[in-house]
Formats: sequence, structure tokens, C-alpha cells
Amino acid sequence: MNRECSRNLYDRALSVTPGGVNSPVRAVRPYPFFVKRGDGAHVIDADGNRYLDYVGGYGPLLLGHDLPQSVQSALQSQLADGPMYGAPAEVEVELAEFVTRHVPSVEMIRFVNSGTEATASAVRLARGYTGRDKIVVMQGGYHGAQESTLVQGASGRTSEPSSSGIPSAFAEETITLPFNDAEAARELFEERGDEIACMMTEPILGNYASVPPVDGYLETLRELTEEHGSLLVFDEVMTGFRIGGLQCAQGKFGVTPDVTTFAKIIGGGFPVGAVGGRADIIEQFAPTGNVFQAGTYSGHPLSLTAGLEMLRFAAKNDVYDHVNGLGEKLRSGLTDILADRAPEYTVVGQDSMFKVIFTRDGPRDLKGQCEAGCQQNPDCPRFDYCPKDKTDVDRAETERWERLFWPAMVEQGVFLTANQFESQFISYAHTEEDIEETLEAYKEAL
Repeated sequence: MNRECSRNLYDRALSVTPGGVNSPVRAVRPYPFFVKRGDGAHVIDADGNRYLDYVGGYGPLLLGHDLPQSVQSALQSQLADGPMYGAPAEVEVELAEFVTRHVPSVEMIRFVNSGTEATASAVRLARGYTGRDKIVVMQGGYHGAQESTLVQGASGRTSEPSSSGIPSAFAEETITLPFNDAEAARELFEERGDEIACMMTEPILGNYASVPPVDGYLETLRELTEEHGSLLVFDEVMTGFRIGGLQCAQGKFGVTPDVTTFAKIIGGGFPVGAVGGRADIIEQFAPTGNVFQAGTYSGHPLSLTAGLEMLRFAAKNDVYDHVNGLGEKLRSGLTDILADRAPEYTVVGQDSMFKVIFTRDGPRDLKGQCEAGCQQNPDCPRFDYCPKDKTDVDRAETERWERLFWPAMVEQGVFLTANQFESQFISYAHTEEDIEETLEAYKEAL
């Protein structure tokens, strides 16, 4: 493929932007292609090359790049009425009512501007509500670019910052645990449960290759937090309104947290975030409570209009049946391909999310394995080999995925997230023909 225009744009960007990008995950080698426009399930780069898009803006584009007329019309109407007001607008109430109707944990909601702001606000809220300082997060979990969760450390111990610029005092209040390790969680809460304000976790380890929970794990977290007076916070920035449909991942797994954070899909491709949960907790936000949270762009009418109309469209049409059906088809096809080409590799994903993890080991006999991606089924011959936490994914062939596989897929016109860790997404714009084309590309690249 000719990418001369992208190369020239990258050369210009290097002079005015750190690393030539505005988010480090976009810094692929030798340089990224620059997107000119989206078209349904595709993106077209500055040189006119066309790619099947499974990045989807890293999750927000449930409907793909071509918005339905109802969404476009609502956005145009909002633009005509003015971009923002510095005062409440009806759309804030309408989207709040939609979310509280459908998501099990949400009785009240506060809209903010990003997933990072949502999780940072949730941490402050948990500390204010409980009067405690310690929080618990999962190793490999990602909760935005905020001081309290950009940490690393041994299981159950005080952490250290994982980024320069974060005072160690922030990390000292954060404890990390391995995902899917119920015993480690029990030991921690037995020892320090009365210090812990909240346990924050993604229901699926979405930023670490979509590792799913083992049976009973989320239920254990729910029981421990309730027993010790801590809050259970589900970070559904990625899974919200994608996994489990309108009930989100908490509905799919049948575990109701105290607080839930949202972003991505609830903004329909525009900047957004939200913190929802039990009314007695959310009312601790100012002005009804003493936990300060505010923002000039919070509840931005354009973002909330896009999110509301996208969700209304999803509720009235077959969006989730379509994307989840394609996800099942794609993961099943990938499972068959790997059985032949790379039986040690693992397919993961739920509903419209998917990933192939380049794991290094697998069973000799694949008979009876999960047919459409790892479900952490103890009866599956892969169960002891399927990744359960960050350490398992780190042991995979991450360099091979990034340096050889990803470029090979791009050459075949398939755009995947740029490393072994980020999930991939199917949109309503994808078709069965797109899935078949993608499977052929995997065959060739593997």
C-alpha cells in the first residue's frame, strides 16, 4: 500500500506533537496511517487506502461511522440551537432517565467529560462517602490517566506510581490485586477491609485483552465489599452498553455494583463520561453533598444528544442481535483457524468484543473447547491455559503480535487495535461478508 501522505503528515506532526500523536497507543511503528474519513464499517486513510475498522474509536462507535438519519438530524438540530449553554438542558434529563431505566445499579447519574474524569470522580466519591482513603484496583486494569490508578505493585501491598509526575503519596493509597484471584481478595479484605473505600474493577479486563471473569469471581467481590462496608465500583467505560446490551456487563453477569462509571458509547462518538449508582451515594456529589465535582463541559448537549439518540436507535432496532451475532461468528471462525494454524493461541471476547491472544501454551487435545472464545469454562481443555490475569497476558507473544501480525493485517486492509492488550469491536455497520473477509485475512497473517 502507498502511504506517502500519511508519512508526510507524521513528519509534520513530529514537529508539533509529542511523538507525532495525541495518545500514545496510536504511536505504531514505523508510523501510523492518518484517517481522512470513516465509511460505515471502514476507514479511509489520507492516501485513499480502505480498511475494515475493528478499532471503532476504541469502543464508542456502536453503529459504525455512518450514523442513522435520526441521530444525524438530532445532532444538526442541537447544533442549530447552539453548542452549549452553561445551564441545564432537557437532553441531560432524558439521557439520565434512559440510563436509570436500563442499568441495574443506576438510580442517579452525574455526567462528566471523559472516562478518566468519571473514574477519578468515582474514587473521590467513594472516599467521601465511606470516610476511608484506600482503594483497590486490578493489576492490568485501566481506569484512565488519573493519579490514583496509574500504579503498579505486588498483590495486596502499597503500590508505586506507574508514570512519572505522580507523587508517591497518591500510589500509597492504592492497593493492587490480580484479576480473577478470589483468594487474594479475601485475604486482603480480612486484613485491611476497614481501610478500603472501594474496589474498582472492569467486569471484563478490557484493556488487557478482554480477559473474562471466572465463575463466581465478581460475586465474591460483591460479597466482600458489602461485608466490609466498602463500595464496589464497576468501570463500564468500555463495556457499558456494549456487553450485555442496554443492561451493560453488570446485567449480563448478574452482579450489581454500588457505583458504575461510563463513557464511550453513551456519548455516541463525542467526549463524555458519567458516574451512576445508588441514590444515597451519588447524592454525595455537590450541591446535595460535600464531594466536589464540577466541569464547564459536563453534560455537554452535543455529546449527550449523540449518546441518547444512538441508544434509542439501539433499543428500537436489532443492533445488539446483529453485533453479537457477528461477534459469535467471528470468534467461532477464529477458534477454527487457530486450531489449524496456531493451536496455542487463545480467542477471547464477549458479545461484540474480540481478541486473539498469542498465548504460548495450550492443550494437546482441543476437543470440547469453548466454541466462540474463552468463557473460563472449567470443563474446557483450555481452562488451565486461558489467560486469567495481567501476568498471563504479559507472557504471551506480545512483540510478535505488534511487530509482525498487526502490520500484516493492515496490509490486507484490516485495522485492529495497535497492540496485544487493547480489545477490538464490531459495529452495526459490519456485515457477514466483512466477517468472512476478516477471517481470510487472519488465515493469511497467521
